[in-house]
Amino acid sequence: MTNPVALTLSKSRLFLRDIRIELTLFALPFAYVGAIVAAHGVPTGREILWITLAVLGARTAAMAANRYLDRKIDARNPRTARRPVASGLLSPATMVWAAAIGLLLLVIAAWMLNPLCVKLLPVAAAGVLLYPLCKRFTWMTHFVLGAVDALAPLGAYIAVAGAVAPSALLLFAAVTLWVAGFDVIYALMDLPIDRDQDIRSMPARFGESRTRPLAIALHLLVAASLAAAGVFSGAPWLFYVGVAAAVAVPVYEASVLRRVENIFAVNERVFNANMAFSVFFLLTTLAGFALR
Repeated sequence: MTNPVALTLSKSRLFLRDIRIELTLFALPFAYVGAIVAAHGVPTGREILWITLAVLGARTAAMAANRYLDRKIDARNPRTARRPVASGLLSPATMVWAAAIGLLLLVIAAWMLNPLCVKLLPVAAAGVLLYPLCKRFTWMTHFVLGAVDALAPLGAYIAVAGAVAPSALLLFAAVTLWVAGFDVIYALMDLPIDRDQDIRSMPARFGESRTRPLAIALHLLVAASLAAAGVFSGAPWLFYVGVAAAVAVPVYEASVLRRVENIFAVNERVFNANMAFSVFFLLTTLAGFALR
């Protein structure tokens, strides 16, 4: 007889693995950056708590919607066929419930922050739930994904400031370009499969040789957007140390793309570099604004 507790734990591990809960770390540092820039210092503990829960809810809903809507596409792709929902280890209903719970958490967090956050909820919810469909009809899907992730710093800024400012919009632009850039590199892993399945992506549309340098160019624009955000917000000098790191990332990526032939190894290195960058940029921003 199956142990109910062991079965629940097993299903929970499968669920967390399928939505890649660890990737929440991509969104959280920039959400905190948005809050710090808005506060011109350290936000309150209450603000940090509800911003964290909002990001967790939004990202859970987004990934659950992605896994549900893409389950048939994933099942036909050798790289993704073993994902729990695609392989049948988890039921699609699990992801429907997860998306609903994630959205509920986002709504509660927005309500606890300020009225403007609540007013913008329909836009956030639409982006979170519908972005997986974009790959079916536009190669701009990378920018849609980037914009959805960029709602984290924009929403966090609004949560603290109760308004939108040029620096918030520039942070939104920076994260949109940042996520789009490494998602283009990520899409290189599925280039033959995407073409076979008529999945739209920049590599499938323009070819690998053209999209590699484009991904680097997008990440160079990230540094420019962050620098402009610093100017508009009156950021301290340590903020620009983080901006310098943003310049170093595409330089490193260009080197990896030139030297490493295995695209799966390329993606692992690009992922690790960008994860380290997001945390480093948060630390330089926090130190700069906290010590000014």
